[in-house]
Amino acid sequence: MSSERPGGERGQAPLWSEPGPLLGHVAVAVFGVDEDDRICYWGSGAHTLFGHGSAAVLSRPASMLFPTPPPGSLDPARWLAAQGRTLGYWRGRLPVRRRDGTVLECGFRVFPLTGAAGGTVVMALASRGDELDRVKTNLAFLDSLFETCPIGLVMLDPELRYVHLNQALADMDGVSIQEHLGRRTDDIMITTDGGEHQRLLERVAAGGPPVVNALLGLRTAGRPDDDQVRSVSWFPLSQAGDTRPGVGGLLVDVTDREQAIVEATAGRRRLALLDRASTLIGTTLDVRVTARELVDATVPDFCDGAVVEVVEWMDEPEVFQPELPLFTRRIAAGTVLPPPAPELVVGLEHVTYPPGSAIHEMLRTGSPVCVPVDADFMTRTVIHQERARLLLDSGLTSLLIAPLIARNTVQGLTMFGRSAARPPFAAPDLSLAGELASRAALCLDNARLYSRVQDIALTLQRALLPTALGASPFVEVAHRYLPGSHITEVGGDWYDVINLPGGRVALVVGDVMGHGVPAAAAMGRLRITAKALARHREPDDLLADLDVCAQEAGIELATCLYLRYDPTTGRARIANAGHPPPLVRHPDGTVEAVDELLGVPLGVGGVPFRTTETELADGSVVALYTDGLVEARGQDIEAGMDVLRAELSVASGSLEETADRILERLLPEAPTDDTVIVLARVRRGRLPAPPGSVTAP
Repeated sequence: MSSERPGGERGQAPLWSEPGPLLGHVAVAVFGVDEDDRICYWGSGAHTLFGHGSAAVLSRPASMLFPTPPPGSLDPARWLAAQGRTLGYWRGRLPVRRRDGTVLECGFRVFPLTGAAGGTVVMALASRGDELDRVKTNLAFLDSLFETCPIGLVMLDPELRYVHLNQALADMDGVSIQEHLGRRTDDIMITTDGGEHQRLLERVAAGGPPVVNALLGLRTAGRPDDDQVRSVSWFPLSQAGDTRPGVGGLLVDVTDREQAIVEATAGRRRLALLDRASTLIGTTLDVRVTARELVDATVPDFCDGAVVEVVEWMDEPEVFQPELPLFTRRIAAGTVLPPPAPELVVGLEHVTYPPGSAIHEMLRTGSPVCVPVDADFMTRTVIHQERARLLLDSGLTSLLIAPLIARNTVQGLTMFGRSAARPPFAAPDLSLAGELASRAALCLDNARLYSRVQDIALTLQRALLPTALGASPFVEVAHRYLPGSHITEVGGDWYDVINLPGGRVALVVGDVMGHGVPAAAAMGRLRITAKALARHREPDDLLADLDVCAQEAGIELATCLYLRYDPTTGRARIANAGHPPPLVRHPDGTVEAVDELLGVPLGVGGVPFRTTETELADGSVVALYTDGLVEARGQDIEAGMDVLRAELSVASGSLEETADRILERLLPEAPTDDTVIVLARVRRGRLPAPPGSVTAP
């Protein structure tokens, strides 16, 4: 009988098993018995168990391996062989006799094999009974340990994926055994230690020293809202034989014993949420964006749903009166719960809370409150039955309501909701919600104040800039104003078109240094003064009067260009106070600058202004502008002037289209300076005489 193993490797026995820690401690003897009950095969394990070499036993009766039976009893060897031949497979225990005469109990497994010559051989596998008992005891102990031990037991592979675990650990994690398998530990155990525990596990998996009774604060994927503390022990698994490497672990829930760690872990989570919220909330001066940021910062880490509402005050002063209904406008909302929760939080914009509601109680005290979603809350707070039904069906079971108060003014309120899957709001949650609401309220108030300032500034700007320019049949005008400030959207650039006696038209453009309301106020003063004096002053005299006005008003630096066009002669008189020169596009497409004189800016004083005169052909286009159009950071103003000349020279179509194209070509995406451009196409002619007038011969 061959004892070769697969692949041609010679072995000492025809049967073998995968090596491992358990089988490695149980010796297996293999021998064969032929049809005459003689030993025909003897393996090395049999030599070890019985003490006989192969030469001493081959072809000898198998009965030599067993004690002499009592008179009248069956021969053990013949009976064992008969069992194998007749049953096909038999296992049981029999006493055997070693070479030294000692008798011990062995466990047997016997089965028949057909030999090469066609005869039947009974193969027997024998092991010491005491060793088999020890292995069985160990296996039973391990099975019982995994099934009944209250301590979490786990086996991880080298990549820290779950390979085997007991029910106790699955219950602790709130995740079934099957859902664990194949997932990494950091998918199940959520820690707040910056990954330190995971790095510790990786060191153990790499063969590092075991970790015994380390305390770990965590939440789990199955219990994301429950803070736990566990005592964990990790050790590298044996790599004897072909057993897989990895990490073994014992985990004990010591949450009750280590409540301080639970509180510290919860505190770290609250601080992390506050830190994240401080980064997310208040990135803009937009009220709705700020409210949206508060919702995004808290859902789902803190709650399952949240809304932000601002109070709609009926009149000034904005003082909360508990005896009156409260009217709010919902400006942000969000939830992770399934329908109908989304409809509940976003399906309503204007909300009314009756006196005595939970909202009134919260605003009366100025402190956050926790309320259960029950019949009392519905009766006191929710007016519409349809909304009450939505709230009951939404899955929300508890609400935390916090006031949005900043600078002693009630801005509104925020509501956070949790479902039954989370623990109800507790005292630490009230404190956290109050802090979040305080930060959000300040940001909302800043946004509200900004909106008011912006409204005031824009109102001022509209009042100071011309609402209707002068109209003339001889001057067609297109004009644009773009503020350079992103804060108030107002500045010091200005322009005007003024009708004068005799059909004449004045074009004025100016620029007060600076941005915002002060520059706009100075601009308004100069514009109104120029409009009032235009009918009575020559261009140079008008600038002199504006210079005096600027000095009296404390305007340090302002420029101004004044052009007066007479359609009867086609001539234009121009005075300049330090402003970029006007450009004239002639009918043949050529463009030239009228830059004979520039003058000094307004407010300098002591320098007289002069007037120059130029003739404008019929159909000429005059371009007046401020330096914001042609001057850019890192670029010489002459380069901007060249671009403007080029755009004017190829201009075709209406003046409106030309103005838009010039702005698109010259201005950056985010201009930093105010910009004005006025395009005027001039015609020659004379106004018709009034009815009843006498025309000289």
